[in-house]
Amino acid sequence: MQASDRGIAVGRAEHVTYQVAPSPGVAWPQRIGVIPEQASCFQHRGAVDALDAAVARGGTAVLCQVLSGTGGVGKTQLAAHYARRRWQAGDVDLLVWATAGNRDAIVSAYARAGAAVAGADSGDPEEAARDFLAWLETTRRPWLVVLDDVADPGDLRGLWPRRNPVGRVVVTTRRRDAVLTGSGRELVPVGLFTAAEATAYLNATLAAHGRQEDPEQVLRLAQDLGFLPLALAQAVAYLIDRGLDCASYRARFADRRRRLADILPEDGALPDEQRRTVAATWSLSVDLADRLRPAGLARPLLRVASVLNANGIPVTVLTGPPALEYLGSHVGGREVDEEDAHDALHCLHRLNLVDLAGDAPASRVRIHALIQRATRDQFGPDEFDGVVRVAERALMHAWPEIDNGGSGGDVRANAEALHAHAGARLWRDGAPAVLYQVGRSLGRAGLAVSATQHWEQMVADARRHLGPDHPDTLTVRVALIEWRGVSGDRAGAVRALEELLADRLRVLGPDHPDTLNAHALIADWREKAGDRTGTVRATERLLAERLRVLGPDHPDTLAARALVAERRGAAGDRAGAMRELTELLAERLRVFGPDHPDTLITRARIAERRGQSGDRAGAVRALEELLADRLRVLGPDHPDTLATRARIAEWRGQSGDRAGAVAAAEDLLAEQRRVRGPDHPDTLGARALLAQRRGAAGDRAGAAEALAALLADRLRVLGPDHPDTLATRARLAEWRGAAGDREGAMRALRELLAERLRVLGPDHRETLATRASIAETLGAAGDRAGAVRALEELLVDRLRVLGPEHRDIAATRKRIAYWRAGQVRYYLRWRAADGSEQSMGPFAHAATARQAGAWAERGGGTGVEVVEETTSDPP
Repeated sequence: MQASDRGIAVGRAEHVTYQVAPSPGVAWPQRIGVIPEQASCFQHRGAVDALDAAVARGGTAVLCQVLSGTGGVGKTQLAAHYARRRWQAGDVDLLVWATAGNRDAIVSAYARAGAAVAGADSGDPEEAARDFLAWLETTRRPWLVVLDDVADPGDLRGLWPRRNPVGRVVVTTRRRDAVLTGSGRELVPVGLFTAAEATAYLNATLAAHGRQEDPEQVLRLAQDLGFLPLALAQAVAYLIDRGLDCASYRARFADRRRRLADILPEDGALPDEQRRTVAATWSLSVDLADRLRPAGLARPLLRVASVLNANGIPVTVLTGPPALEYLGSHVGGREVDEEDAHDALHCLHRLNLVDLAGDAPASRVRIHALIQRATRDQFGPDEFDGVVRVAERALMHAWPEIDNGGSGGDVRANAEALHAHAGARLWRDGAPAVLYQVGRSLGRAGLAVSATQHWEQMVADARRHLGPDHPDTLTVRVALIEWRGVSGDRAGAVRALEELLADRLRVLGPDHPDTLNAHALIADWREKAGDRTGTVRATERLLAERLRVLGPDHPDTLAARALVAERRGAAGDRAGAMRELTELLAERLRVFGPDHPDTLITRARIAERRGQSGDRAGAVRALEELLADRLRVLGPDHPDTLATRARIAEWRGQSGDRAGAVAAAEDLLAEQRRVRGPDHPDTLGARALLAQRRGAAGDRAGAAEALAALLADRLRVLGPDHPDTLATRARLAEWRGAAGDREGAMRALRELLAERLRVLGPDHRETLATRASIAETLGAAGDRAGAVRALEELLVDRLRVLGPEHRDIAATRKRIAYWRAGQVRYYLRWRAADGSEQSMGPFAHAATARQAGAWAERGGGTGVEVVEETTSDPP
């Protein structure tokens, strides 16, 4: 086991021209200085072999901890182990062990050695040291010099032993400055114990005291202590002295009320002649780092890092405006810029207190968890609260616009670590903004299961910290309800929202904005649950409440009128919906004027309603008129303008104008690339639309090829679990199947189902949709019985999740009927200019019927509708 916390260098010396005669009568071999005793249960480890190899090559090797912190990895013990073996083997005539904490200590050790072997005058230490260095360079006697715990590489200026084929130098240091490499010196990193080394050490030390522990608890203890050798030694000494087993010690270690000093031995009880506890070992390094330029910034920066994720803190979190403001407050309020913060991080890196990894802008800071805990132990209550607030603001500022498996996950992990470290302190001013952001981030990344679990925990924490009736607790409940609904329990979401409405009425009153919002949410989730009648009633109730509280001309009241119209249309009253929207447009023109965004939105909804009612050509014309006005009012780069272009492309395709749809999608993609850039989600969405329109126009292979390229880019930009990435995989599988690769399509859909089950859960609508696609692919490949079985199983789950009135239920029943016996045929119906009812068909494909509908519209027909019917004859 390693008893110290330093790091190592080995080498020969540089050439000089003068010589010193050896002192007459010297008895060989000579050993100057005291080599530390070997720690009990010393573990042979990879760093031992690395040091031997570095010395054998004759270079200079600096052993220092580079992965997870600074002191405590056992660099002194490694150097002592090497020196002791060389001495016992008779490989050296002179061994000098010098404690090298400062230049004076190095000079003093050299002077003693010079007096012993070179007859130097010990009354003049500087001269005696020079004589000793000259002797080292010229002697033919093999020698080894160990400089232990070099605190400042500058202290060795002019004191590096010079080159000599018979000489070797070992230096331990917690530094990793550039000056420690080069000139024949070789850096040999000393890391933490491996899991096997750590458990072997613990088991051997316990056995030496007649103890045997549960192997699982031994491993867990090693993990708790981060495999740090010094911490393991001190922890096992503590638990032996107090008669604890590993599980009991781990319980004390996990108690955040205890400081490190409370669960490690007192100075007089440290094992293996150790002089300092873990925390004291690092305090020296912190002092040194804080004195490096820019002075005074390393310590406060380490404090912010101490409440974040030990395994990786994005550098942008520690160098953004909130962190810079905090650093400035520690240096008299002077302005601190991003370069200063980067330099302070490098000071901590040089002292092995943190590890900087990766290239900007994706660089990360790693820090050993025990260094974090030792740093937090120094906080007073007010200072801890201040650091927590700074860290929260720093995370919010650094949150990426696009959440994916990389940057978004990194910041989420840091937010969760902040919550774990801060606990109730993070809730002192209400529900923490950073935890809301975690939930939103998980949702944007498409991680529905993880998002639900996050909101469940947040509701529990809000009730504990704030109480059940706190407004923030009620708000957090909304998020949990919505994610349970997204995960498939839509009926449960409605019930929970009704309960929430009752609580908001009781706590906040009927006129509070949050109470009105609860009415809106109930209507939304009734719609998602497929309860069309209940949706209309709930939306009408919302409108009545907003009329009563806000008045008829309030934007929210008018928005409720729009919802009533939309939902009446969805419930089958298409004429009534169009009438309501037309009246709403008149009201918005009166209240807001023709160019207000809400007025333009109403026109967009009217256009959509026309298309849904069968007037697809009319929808295209209305959207083209809307596009002209949005270009004039909002400009070509506004999201609403670009969204209008997307709808034009979609409805052109629906109306049978396939070439026009492709052209419109190409125009949209060009605009999105110009405005958003190639990797923005909206640009990627435009590529997906273009691929779909090309496939619908007959280029199925081209659609599959375009979607394959899009998938690669969405994986790179958004990550594998993002909803858009999963949707691209679904569309790609469908078009591969349509292009003839049914086997590849089935394989891709099964892989996608596994991913959606993992990410979204079994009851999410997209998971169910993937099962439907698998059933259709089975049928298309000739396995009609398999398609029926899969659809019948799907029907059971959709009934359970969605309820009997949901439109997906009717669609599933139709597909079962089709694959079981009959064929779906399509008929066209419309009203002619003279008022007579007309019909045409049957058609084999809905697209053919829609093309005929376009012809009927050009002849003055209205109310064009494509009707599906399933025959009773086997296909």
